[in-house]
Amino acid sequence: MRRGPVAAQAGAVLIRMLTALVLAAPAPTPSPAPTSPPAPAGTVTVAAIDAAVRSYLEATGVPGVAVAVTRGRTVIHTGGYGHTAQGEAVTDRTVMAVASVSKSMTALAVLQLADAGRVELDTPVRTYLPEFRPADERVARVTVRQLLNHTSGLSDRTYRSFSGPLAHDPREAVALMRTARLAAEPGTRFEYHNPNYQVAARLVEVLSGLPFDAYLRQRVFGPLGMADSRSIDTSDELPPSSRGHLMVAGRPVALPEPPAFGAGSGAVLSTARDMAAWLVAQTGRGRGPAGAPVVSAAAVAEMHRPSAEGYGLGWHTGTTPSGKPLVEHDGDMMTFTAYQALLPASGYGIAVMANTGTLHRDAQTIGARLVDLVEGRTPPRPNTSLVWIDLALLALAAVVALLGARGIRRGRRWAAVRRPGWAIAARHLPYLLPSGLLIGLHRVVSLLYRGRDISWPQTAYLYPTLTLLLAVASAAGVAVVISRTTPLIRTPRRR
Repeated sequence: MRRGPVAAQAGAVLIRMLTALVLAAPAPTPSPAPTSPPAPAGTVTVAAIDAAVRSYLEATGVPGVAVAVTRGRTVIHTGGYGHTAQGEAVTDRTVMAVASVSKSMTALAVLQLADAGRVELDTPVRTYLPEFRPADERVARVTVRQLLNHTSGLSDRTYRSFSGPLAHDPREAVALMRTARLAAEPGTRFEYHNPNYQVAARLVEVLSGLPFDAYLRQRVFGPLGMADSRSIDTSDELPPSSRGHLMVAGRPVALPEPPAFGAGSGAVLSTARDMAAWLVAQTGRGRGPAGAPVVSAAAVAEMHRPSAEGYGLGWHTGTTPSGKPLVEHDGDMMTFTAYQALLPASGYGIAVMANTGTLHRDAQTIGARLVDLVEGRTPPRPNTSLVWIDLALLALAAVVALLGARGIRRGRRWAAVRRPGWAIAARHLPYLLPSGLLIGLHRVVSLLYRGRDISWPQTAYLYPTLTLLLAVASAAGVAVVISRTTPLIRTPRRR
């Protein structure tokens, strides 16, 4: 008995698998942080930190991680684990991408300018940046604070910064936003949107007269002793030594980061040693290593103060599993992840960078394990379920390839059976379904992520084995259609 079209069945399975993968990805659920006085906590040892990180790497196969743990103004530990994509040992001086952790650094730069009286947070952005002119008259009311707490009304649903034209510097990023419209009235709704911080980076440039990277180096990183940190504009500026990985079936695959612009929103490169200095400044009321203030204590408090949506200025706010205050931000790139956390009740600071991509969220998971360690909980066993999903998708790709080869061999026999033209077209449409899904995969992922923008190359990095399966199914489906229709074209049917 003839079974239903393989491509049609595979398409339904793929959609279910894609939905399951997306829904399985953890998402931040920030909530307002309660106020409580600092409480004593036991000192976390370097040996305990090492054990928590190494056990995770051994269980998951993650190639490289850098970690910093501080308490108050004391650096407890900075270290590297594993190796880079070039095979070199990761150390506390290995430069790695911190992705959206960069937003907290952009926010500090803006707050420095506010301390100096150069900008007021509740004044419209256009007062300082006339070139900020999206195609929506309501933009004239967007304030600097609303950029920093993601309540500007700008949205991935109305402006696609990843799948649209690629900017090369903050000036061009602002210029490209001339087609953007607001999805909500300014100040009325939280919506995480990377271009908010790209506009903030341009604001820093205009008010300071310095390129954004130069400003961060001279006014932020330099005074804090962060000698190895800097900001780039686009992902193609990542040095070869900072190349990250995809994890495929538990194995790291070194690849360059797909094209993207991120100045201000996600393009800082740093090290564990430098991130320790950054954490010390955050827990030390804005003071650098020598005790001199880099930003005012009031500005630090403003950055960490939550809005109604649980987002401060460049920081999420919430609580730990034990109910203690937590100030944090994570970062996702396709080949890197990062995480930083402040625990005000105990004075600890944690920073993690991993040279693996966003689907596995290794930096965030290791960071959560270190929070558990600080609060006296035993970290859970690492979840390796995605390895089995990858193996299942790879096995399914092999099956689809074999079925496609069989369909090609039987193409001429299939064409020999007389069928009306509409029946031929109807029979072949399911075989083209994987091609349509492959081409529009980034739109499907965007829909499942509630409108968040993503480019097609980023989607392929996010779900490499699913993309491979779709590519194999597409090639097999198209090849089967060609093998069946070519004999019909060459040999016209007799009436």
